[in-house]
Amino acid sequence: MTRTALWRPLRRVLLTLPVLWVVVSVVFLLIHLVPGDPIVQMLGEGATASDIDALRHAYGLDAPLLQQYTHYWRGILHANLGQSLRLHDSVTHLILQRYPYTLALTLAALVIGIAASIPAGIASALHRNRWQDRTLGVVSLVGLSFPNFALGPILILIFSITLGWLPVSTAGDGSIGDFLLHLLLPAFTLGLSLAAILTRMVRTAMLEELGQDYIRTARAKGLSEHTVVYRHALRNALIPVLTVIGLQFGSLLAGAIVTETIFSWPGIGRLTISAIYNRDYALVQGCILAVGLTYVAVNLLTDVAYTIANPRMRSA
Repeated sequence: MTRTALWRPLRRVLLTLPVLWVVVSVVFLLIHLVPGDPIVQMLGEGATASDIDALRHAYGLDAPLLQQYTHYWRGILHANLGQSLRLHDSVTHLILQRYPYTLALTLAALVIGIAASIPAGIASALHRNRWQDRTLGVVSLVGLSFPNFALGPILILIFSITLGWLPVSTAGDGSIGDFLLHLLLPAFTLGLSLAAILTRMVRTAMLEELGQDYIRTARAKGLSEHTVVYRHALRNALIPVLTVIGLQFGSLLAGAIVTETIFSWPGIGRLTISAIYNRDYALVQGCILAVGLTYVAVNLLTDVAYTIANPRMRSA
C-alpha cells in the first residue's frame, strides 16, 4: 500500500477529532445549561443545605469550570463517566450493559431498511410511471406518514395481540433465538420508515444513472440487463444512498428512544428516558455522549464506504 493510500484514511480520522471535541464539550456543558440548580432538582426542594453542598462536592460542581472540564476529559480518557445517583453504579458500566441492545436494534432496522428499499427502488426505476412504480410510491408515502410512536402500537396490535405471532416487549430470556424473536417488532418499527425514505432515494439515483451514456454503451456491447443494472448502474447510484444511510443512522438512534420505550427494550434510549425522569444528570450525560460518539463513528465509516462503493471517489 502506498503512502498516499495510507494517508487518506488517517486524514479522515484526524478530521473527526475536532468534531469529537465539540461533542464532548457540549455534553459537558449540558449540566450547566439546565435551568435552575441541577443538584436541587436531583435531591428535590426538601433537601437540606448540607445535603446539597455534599452532592455538589461529590459531582465536583463546586470547582471552577475549567477544572471541571479538565476533570471530565480525564474521566473520558480513563473510561470513567461518573456515578449514577439513582442506580448506584458507574455510568460506564450501565452504558456498556445497555449499548449492545441499542446497537443490535439499530443495525437490525438498518438491514431491514436496506434489504427492502434497494430492490423496491430498482423495481420502481425500471418500471417508471407504470403500475409497479405507482404502487411502490403509494407504499413509500404510507411508510413516511407513520411515525414510530404510531407504527409500533399498530404492529403490536396486529402481530402480538390479534395474531399472537410475536412477543410484545423485553429482550427475551437470553437465548439467541428468543432474542431475535423479540427483536423483530421493534426492528421493523424503525426499519420500515427508513425503507420508505431509501426507496425514493434509490429510485431517483437509479433513474439518473440509467440515463447516462455509459449505460447505453454497456447495453450496446450486449451486456445482460442484470449486469447493466446491478453491476454498473447500482454501484454508481449507491453514493448518494450511502450519504442518506449515514445521516439516517442518527435518526435511527433518536427513534430508538421512542421505540425502546414502546417495546420495553433495554437499550440506551430507554435508559436515557429513565435518567431524565429521575434527574440523574451524570447518566444523561453518559448516554448522550455514547449516542453522539456513535453518530460520529458512523459518519466516518460512511465516508470510507464511499471509496469501497465507487473507486473513483478515492482520487477525490
